Amino acid sequence: MAAKKYKILFVTSEVVPFIKTGGLADVSSALPQMLAELGHEVRIVVPKYGIVDDRKYKIHEVVRLKDIQIKIGDKDVTFSLKSCFLPGQRVRVQIYFLDNEKYFKSRSSLYADPLTGKDYPDNDERFTLLSKSVFELISKLGWEPDIIHCNDWQTGLIPAYLKTSYKNDPLFSKFKTLFTIHNLAYQGEFKTSSFKNLGLDENLNNDNGILKNGKVNLMKSGLLYADVINTVSKTYAEEIRTDNDIGAGLKDILSKRKKDLYGIVNGIDYKVWNPEKDKHIKKKYSVKNLQAKYLNKEELAEKFNLKASINTPIIGIIARMFDSKGFDLIKDVFTDLMKLDIQMVLLGIGDQKYHTFFNKMSSKYSKKFACYLGFNDELAHIIESGSDMFLMPSQYEPCGLNQMYSLVYGTVPIVREIGGLADTVVNYDEKKDTGNGFMFKNYDSKEMLKEIKRALKIYKNKEAWQKIMKTGMKSDFSWKSSAKQYVDLYKIILNNN
Repeated sequence: MAAKKYKILFVTSEVVPFIKTGGLADVSSALPQMLAELGHEVRIVVPKYGIVDDRKYKIHEVVRLKDIQIKIGDKDVTFSLKSCFLPGQRVRVQIYFLDNEKYFKSRSSLYADPLTGKDYPDNDERFTLLSKSVFELISKLGWEPDIIHCNDWQTGLIPAYLKTSYKNDPLFSKFKTLFTIHNLAYQGEFKTSSFKNLGLDENLNNDNGILKNGKVNLMKSGLLYADVINTVSKTYAEEIRTDNDIGAGLKDILSKRKKDLYGIVNGIDYKVWNPEKDKHIKKKYSVKNLQAKYLNKEELAEKFNLKASINTPIIGIIARMFDSKGFDLIKDVFTDLMKLDIQMVLLGIGDQKYHTFFNKMSSKYSKKFACYLGFNDELAHIIESGSDMFLMPSQYEPCGLNQMYSLVYGTVPIVREIGGLADTVVNYDEKKDTGNGFMFKNYDSKEMLKEIKRALKIYKNKEAWQKIMKTGMKSDFSWKSSAKQYVDLYKIILNNN
């Protein structure tokens, strides 16, 4: 018997190639695309921000979805849902763009005002509109999904509406929801006064409902009312319900929903991140011709005015420069690191204190350390292909992508045993000669330094090191295996009637 094909409505606040601030945009493109390739029917709903180009992507009006009127609080709001297909794919995935001048079209940025750097004060109304548009879309289109797949706080009201406002509606009462947490730290918190804009029953206007610490919390709304919750790695799913810090004030709810909480690691896009096909690197290579990787090391060293040596490893770092990414640990032992036989390259942007510090260090240790403060996609590829090791000492890491890129590129990761890092990196065991990287447990700079020194010691043993590289390069981080796990999860949700 053929496996059941599902209809999935995927609701998100960003999608590559239209708009992106982080990993959510990559997932929102790659996962629906792979689900479609597996034979499921997927449609995406996303806001149409000012920077989305109608002409470039052939975005057109849909007569039935034009000039829809709803209320947000006491305001009358008119919006349309325009459409196009995800570009450049083998299987068509339809996208509906929520088009509204006031809330989205007039803003060039997604969540925060570029002039002040502060979140837009009406984000509650903007993403209430996104959630409500989903119900208008379904009723006006007559297309009934099996699953509404919600992503992060921006869609947290959808499960609440289904279980409260629409629970007696014959059209909507049968729909099931999956709520995916991409990063629990961002929760969509608003003043209590914004509750009146949401259109929810007043009995949810308290701490047993969707308030937390006296604020409306849209992440909490999703966690309370979704049929099933998942996040982007098994270890992170465990951490958010057991660790006070990582649980970010929502640990107790997640703990109560333990049976409905799953972890699925994100995939990576092998069309973009693949040393055999990478258009950004000097010399393409694979497990079969590892010596070609050295040419990329020379290219990387040259870019950063360093002198490459076969005996001195280059440690690469690509990250947003914040404490949460472990930069306080790196800063703490930086002088010790510079005493080791290594070179280091850093690509990143973030807190000013780190910009100042690393700029200073690149002058002081110019033969050993260099940095590029900013974002540069081509350089990211050159660092992944040319480094011998990759350092990722995160405080918390829901999934992480760079450690997966590193493994695929034969660049051995040194990571903290946390979240998605713990799910994708296997600590090297000297006795058994197994593993694909190096891992330290506690968030501690001395412990990190000790693990870097252990990696340097093994690096001298070329045979052992090559085996570690090859083990990593044989990993399968394709979206296909992640998408199949999502299909299994949809099946669980739909069978739990």
